[in-house]
Amino acid sequence: MNTNPQSVRVLCFGDSNVWGRSGKSIERYPANTRWTGILQEKLGNDYEIIEEGLRSRLTDFDDDDPQFPGRNGAAYLRPCLESHNPLDIVILWLGTNNFKTRFNQDAPMVAQSSGRVVEVVKMVAHTSQHAAPRVILISPPVVREEHLPSNQFIGAGKKSKQLGKYLEEVAKQWSCDFIDMAQYVHAGDADGVHLESDQHLVVANVMYRIIKG
Repeated sequence: MNTNPQSVRVLCFGDSNVWGRSGKSIERYPANTRWTGILQEKLGNDYEIIEEGLRSRLTDFDDDDPQFPGRNGAAYLRPCLESHNPLDIVILWLGTNNFKTRFNQDAPMVAQSSGRVVEVVKMVAHTSQHAAPRVILISPPVVREEHLPSNQFIGAGKKSKQLGKYLEEVAKQWSCDFIDMAQYVHAGDADGVHLESDQHLVVANVMYRIIKG
């Protein structure tokens, strides 16, 4: 918690690459290694970074696998926004888990469902007494199928590579800022999905420039 009442409050909402999972295990990187923690250090006391990452989070539907309850991002986001209000910036980083083979989603479908997540932010802002937050929509790194340890992301490489162009249209539709993070970082060799520690530093630097700029 940042006790500076004038701090700019930034909600980082997303999946395991916001939560900070290592590709080499199911463990989480320490706070000073995760991009959110590095970003907090770089921005200083005038900003408050609020982490809301969750492994296997989806955009706007439930996972029927009982080991992944509460993964509907849009459903969780509304109370999350109201819990953390007032917010100045909302960063949305979702989409990778939608490409799991069993969900059978392509890039346009994932982008459309991501738009419904943005819509939740706009809806809550409309009913709030606070000013609407700036929304930054992130297109995640490409899934590297050649490094996948299992078959749960079969076909996701090509689909995730296409996602950026569709998400950019969603960002324009909802008047959001947009970053194609795949242009800056890549998933690690360990599992083809999660960022290695050095990539977290890159993300933090990109986000610092976007937020300050």
